[in-house]
Parts: sequence; C-alpha cells; structure tokens
Amino acid sequence: MNVATPMTQSQPEPHRGSRIAVYSSKMLGWQGFGAELVKVSAGLHRMPASIHHRVGVHVGAPVNAHCICDERRHTRIQAHGDVDVIPAGLAGQWSDDANCTIFSVWFGEDFAQRTVEQLALKSGDAQLRPRLQMRDPRFQHLAWALRAELEADDASDPLYAESLCTAMVVRLIGGAAALEDRRRTLAPKTAARVIEFIEAHLDQRLTLSDLAAQAGLSVPHFKVLFRATLGMPVHRYVVQRRVERATTLLREGKLNASQIALDTGFAHQSHMAHWMGRLLGITPRELLRAGPAVASSDRRVDAGRQ
Repeated sequence: MNVATPMTQSQPEPHRGSRIAVYSSKMLGWQGFGAELVKVSAGLHRMPASIHHRVGVHVGAPVNAHCICDERRHTRIQAHGDVDVIPAGLAGQWSDDANCTIFSVWFGEDFAQRTVEQLALKSGDAQLRPRLQMRDPRFQHLAWALRAELEADDASDPLYAESLCTAMVVRLIGGAAALEDRRRTLAPKTAARVIEFIEAHLDQRLTLSDLAAQAGLSVPHFKVLFRATLGMPVHRYVVQRRVERATTLLREGKLNASQIALDTGFAHQSHMAHWMGRLLGITPRELLRAGPAVASSDRRVDAGRQ
C-alpha cells in the first residue's frame, strides 16, 4: 500500500512491481477526484509525489507489506479494508510479498481545500494528514459505495460520486462533528429555490457546489440538510426527478428514447433504462406497452410521497 516517505538523495532501489488498472473513472465525467481498481504485483513499488491527495484501500486476502515512512521502516499485514492516506506532495514506497488489489482514490487539492474551507474548521484541525493502515468502518462504507459505482455497467450521475468523495474528505479531516450542531432542515423558501433550480437544469450536469450555492450553504452542510428535508440524498432526488420527467416524455410520444435520455440529463439511453428499471421496475419499452395502467400507478406513488 502507499506509504508516505520524503524523497532522499540516496540512490533508490529499482522499482520492480507492476500496477494494472482494471477499472478507471477517466471516462465517467468525474471532476476534481477520481478512482481506479488496480491489480498490484508482488515486489517493490515506488510512487513519486503527486499533486493529488491519494487514498489506497486494500481489497481481498491479507498480504505482508514492508514500508518506509519518514525514514522509519514498518512491517505490517494489510487486511481487507485497510486504508493508507497519502497527502499531496509525498512519495510512496512499499514492498508486498504477494499479489494484491488496491482500490485507489484521489482528490484534487482544490476539491479537498474547498471542502475544508466550507467546514469552517480551525486551520490546525482541518488538515489531511498521512495515515497508515487506518481502519474506519464509516470510511470503508463510503469507499465500497464508490467502488461499486466505478464497476457498475451504468454508473449513476456524477453527482453521486461527488457526494461520496466529499463525505470521504470530511471523514478524513474529522469534520463530521462540525455539522452536528447546525440547523437540521432547509428553510421552506430555500428548499423551494433549490428544487426549482434542479427542475430548470435537469438536462445539464448538476454539481453539489451549484446546488449548495442556491441554498447559501457549504456543500457538506447542504448535503445533511437536504437529506433531512427531502428524505433522500441529493443525487437520489435528482435521478428520481429525471426518471419521472423521462417517463412523462416517453408517454407523450413526441421524441425518441435517445433524445429523451439526453433531454433529461442521462448519459445515454441505456443509462435511462437502467434507472427506470431500478426505480419503477419497468423498462421504457415496457412502460409504453403498459399505457395508462402504469401512469395511474405512478400517480399513486407520487401522491404518497407528497
């Protein structure tokens, strides 16, 4: 696993290990952060300092790892879910005695710093520090959710991945407690303004920063209050509204499915079909065949939600 170590003037031992990315977020439209699932061979690995903050989560069977950190040597057993946190500007060196898999996540400095600033923590408390073999069940939960998103045949809106990564940064800098004593729900007028913005921009890429700005809140605080007010996370609400609008347009029959998918903010037609199946239990084609019966059922669901 990645371990922070300062660069030295001595001749480094040759890099012997290989890393092969099995999944990558490069084509998913994620901005300011990213992830990949990497197959790592046994042997020595040297990784140069990066401009990004890096997190490595061990996946699968335990391996023995021999590391150098701050010119100190460490020998440890990396177990499933163990996390190493490597801040920007630090290099990594480690040696594994067997092949392993790492779920690797990176955060851009701007993305992390924006989250830190929005939490309004004291500068000394709001730092992303190097941490080795961190075992945090809540952080693991976020990491596995992001991994599932990375591996999904049809990924969710990038808003979901952004939400997960924001929560990961909050967890790493210990900012969760800063959200506890603040207002519990959005004011009615604020909630209405956010919802109106979502409705007007369903066909566009929505970000947490855009939505939080409508409420005049930080992204971490906005996420908490939105869920408390609407009863679901931001990304789920947005996807649900896109499915509902797509359903209406499909029944009108004026546009083909591919155009409707784009007009409602989905990446493509199969992405729309995936979410319609997940939320409604029916494909676009089945919905058109079902006709008014499904429409009545959907209206009952909407009424029950209000």
